[in-house]
Amino acid sequence: MKIRGVAAISCLTAAMGFVVAACGSDNSSSGGSQSGGGGSKSLTVYSSLPLQGASRPQSEDVIKGEKLALKQKGGKCGANTIKYVSLDDSTAAAGKWEAGQTSANARKAAQDKSAIAYLGEFNSGASSISIPITNEAGLLQVSPSNTAVGLTKKLGAEPGEPEKYYPSGERNYGRVVPADFIQGAAQAQLMKDEGVKSLYVLDDAEVYGKGVAKNTAASAQKQGIKVAGTDSWDGKAANYRALASKIKATGADAVFTGGIIDNNAPQLYKDLNAALPTGKLFGPDGVATVDMAKEIPAKVAKQTFLTVATVPPNELPPAGQKFYKDYEAEYGEAQNEIDPYAIFGYEAMGVVCDAIAKGGSDRKAVIDAFFATKGRQSPLGTYDIDKDGDTTLTNYGGYKVVGGKLVFDKVIKAQGTT
Repeated sequence: MKIRGVAAISCLTAAMGFVVAACGSDNSSSGGSQSGGGGSKSLTVYSSLPLQGASRPQSEDVIKGEKLALKQKGGKCGANTIKYVSLDDSTAAAGKWEAGQTSANARKAAQDKSAIAYLGEFNSGASSISIPITNEAGLLQVSPSNTAVGLTKKLGAEPGEPEKYYPSGERNYGRVVPADFIQGAAQAQLMKDEGVKSLYVLDDAEVYGKGVAKNTAASAQKQGIKVAGTDSWDGKAANYRALASKIKATGADAVFTGGIIDNNAPQLYKDLNAALPTGKLFGPDGVATVDMAKEIPAKVAKQTFLTVATVPPNELPPAGQKFYKDYEAEYGEAQNEIDPYAIFGYEAMGVVCDAIAKGGSDRKAVIDAFFATKGRQSPLGTYDIDKDGDTTLTNYGGYKVVGGKLVFDKVIKAQGTT
């Protein structure tokens, strides 16, 4: 993968106007506390994202969005001065998020008396590990990107979800991106619009991949699309020619790939296209990345259809359009080079900061303030946070790959089943 450097993001950045700690450094400051919301405090907001592997460019832009939101608030949430600490939940050996590292990050934040919120994880499988840790610590956790339904709701979830993630019996986790029962409905609508009759459904065997595949298959069937078969792909395989031949034999005219780019998604798409040159390839937000667009050749891109829970600036409210202008001015990146998840990082920090402004250094009060979010006029649109921690936003963007770039195609007004 062609990956940009992250040093400028994760290291000390004095020019931002507030303290940004280097990745992995020890920041167990005692400047804040878990209770007593009155007065000005020095509090810490942790971010935990994969800074190695194919997801790294996405994480870079999410972090930039989070930093920009905090900078625009003067490095303060209400009366509280905020220290931002960026942690890496990936390892070089794994080349993506890793369970042990994720657990270590969550414990670091949970045990830091100054910690008031945790922004992460990027991957739903990672959050299934970190949420129980932050939950027991009573620490607000907000993800800019998780979509697995089972993290918050029973709908389409696995046995024991979501209760097993909340050992305290209370909710502490939420997200600013719509869950996969919404994305599944958006995918199915997109497939119907593209004339799909028979669909083969793949997943990468991770929490996110299995969840989005399950929800998409169910939504496709409701749209009258036949599910010709299901399977998982091995993210470490050298190629997928045998799997592609198996799919071709079913007569499916389209394939859905529930998973993340880190699990060798570009190679999977190349092999699927070689076996089914006229077959349409549908991918969720986990593969709708800047690097994915760069890695697949034009003949594959022509058959590729992707969804992300955001739309281009001109389709966003004024606050969203302003975000892109501010981001471009701050970091010198053209709008078409900014990862779609940057705005979700910006909003995750924004809604968390507002909750901190209301709750102060009292962790429970901050959680309560987040769950009390109603009619929030954000860069993404106006939304509530429901009792489960989910946003009420439902629109998805349909994207294509043109000239090695993600290009917006249309708004998909998806309505999930409740």
